[in-house]
Amino acid sequence: MNRRHFLKNTTPVLLLLTNGNMLYRSVSELASPRNKVKCRFAVASDGHFGEPKTTWESNYNSIISHINLQHKQSKLQACIINGDIIHNDPAMMPLAKQQLDQLKMPYYVTQGNHDRVNEEAWRKTWNMPFNHSFEIGKQVFLLATTSNEKGDFLCPDLDWMRAQLEKYKKAPNVFIAIHITPVKWTEYGADCPEFISLLKDYKNVRAVFNGHDHDQDDMKEREGIPFLFDSHIGGSWGTAYKGFRMVEVMDDNTVATYILNPAEKMNEHMLQDRQAAVRAIGNGK
Repeated sequence: MNRRHFLKNTTPVLLLLTNGNMLYRSVSELASPRNKVKCRFAVASDGHFGEPKTTWESNYNSIISHINLQHKQSKLQACIINGDIIHNDPAMMPLAKQQLDQLKMPYYVTQGNHDRVNEEAWRKTWNMPFNHSFEIGKQVFLLATTSNEKGDFLCPDLDWMRAQLEKYKKAPNVFIAIHITPVKWTEYGADCPEFISLLKDYKNVRAVFNGHDHDQDDMKEREGIPFLFDSHIGGSWGTAYKGFRMVEVMDDNTVATYILNPAEKMNEHMLQDRQAAVRAIGNGK
């Protein structure tokens, strides 16, 4: 389905403005071609590989096929698997990796509360630490654990996050992926006010991606920062479909994001540049 056909056959698109307000625009107003995409990536979470009484093998096969199809149609620079890759049993971790290795683009992982291994085992499997960063061109990605070997719900490591945000404070965009929701919006969220307070000081933080809450597939907002959910790719509960999130950064630094469920688009957002709002205020606009 091309973008123009999609826009003509869906409900109005929600825009997040630089001043933090939200409004709707009709599909006809957004039907003109957008700027060229300079970075495109997928975010998926909660595969729960090995969970009893679920179709975990076919779930993985289906989502991997759909993400690879997206890559074939329009190249993806990366895929982020945002936690709960397995369901408690550490023996499943290398088997899940064998499945994810079928992805045709570079992929990166975060630890969820059901990924109950220590950091040594995590590094051995994924060749990356619990907390790590990477860059795609000028786009910066910070991926952090929000759990441990016991499966506790934790806030991100503030010292590590602060050091990374300071290191990349001149980057045009910083995207953060953490598994546990850091605001008590949901039954299974955590309360992380210090983390939220830290993020609001860095206007280049464009979005935080959350997994964990299988029944959430849209956007919430705190301190002008979008927190984006992506449904689930496995597990025994959640939305009626299993899907993942697509993110596109345009040449003008607008960010468009939507859910694939997994073949049709849903909940499309356009995220304007928070730094642009600051610049506009400084120029007296």
